Amino acid sequence: MSEVRPAEVAAPRFRAVRADAPLIVFDFDHTLYDGDSGSHLFAWLIKRSWWRMALALLIAPVAGPMVAWLKTRRVGISAFVWVGTVGVHRAGALDTMIDRYVSLHTEQIRARLLPIALDVLHHHRQQGDRVVIATGAPPELARAILSFVAHEDVPVVGTLVGPRLGALGARRHCHSYMKMTMLREAGFTAPVEVAYSDSSADLPLLHAALKPVVVNPKRKRVEMFRRVLPAGTPILNWGCPGRGGDAVGSA
Repeated sequence: MSEVRPAEVAAPRFRAVRADAPLIVFDFDHTLYDGDSGSHLFAWLIKRSWWRMALALLIAPVAGPMVAWLKTRRVGISAFVWVGTVGVHRAGALDTMIDRYVSLHTEQIRARLLPIALDVLHHHRQQGDRVVIATGAPPELARAILSFVAHEDVPVVGTLVGPRLGALGARRHCHSYMKMTMLREAGFTAPVEVAYSDSSADLPLLHAALKPVVVNPKRKRVEMFRRVLPAGTPILNWGCPGRGGDAVGSA
């Protein structure tokens, strides 16, 4: 996003990142944002026209169950992404649509950003820590939400998209072990001091962190996290309804 928006002028000032700053990694969906931001975006893209909605309904009996099952989730999601972007051939065009989506849904998105999570992110920035968002969503989506809605200008590493079968699709999915690979390739090579995530898919990131913190996990996953992560790992709920973890009050 090249233009300077009025809201961005009032962005809070934080201490410059220290030369010896620890690396702090946040997941985005269900960590800073209550829900799946990519699904919300692509649902909007599909609803832009009747024929996209009809096509989505046509594939739903097959693609829908695939989304629900972890091993086929990427394929199922990709099918709906294809419906939402058919006719779009450049990632830059998707970035433009993302910016429009965020500007049209600012209040709804603001309501989904978790205040406790933003307090924690602000604290790290005030400390001069090196903070990065690593997300399975397109990076422009998290970047646009954080800069335009929350007035945060943190770096984002996310899923890279490109042309596929007359639409757009994931070229590199920032997910599971690939998330660590993409962080390193983006220049975040220091040991991860603290990692925050809700997802079992982020176990490689949580295992890599000196201080893993599980936030807003699915309730049925809480015992698994307690079993596979170091004893005493915090498992917290930052105000995400319907999710597990120990409740934390706002700062």
